[in-house]
Amino acid sequence: MSRLLAAALTLVAATALAVGAALGIVALLEATPDQPNTPLITYEHTDEEH
Repeated sequence: MSRLLAAALTLVAATALAVGAALGIVALLEATPDQPNTPLITYEHTDEEH
């Protein structure tokens, strides 16, 4: 009985570790740095155009 309990606990621990690692990897892949919102092309606006 103790071997069965040890096997079950090992299975639960391995499953928890695998799920935690998978969630950690997904969180790292989805973490994107903030991108600056600066346009590549700018146009000068004058009052005469309006």
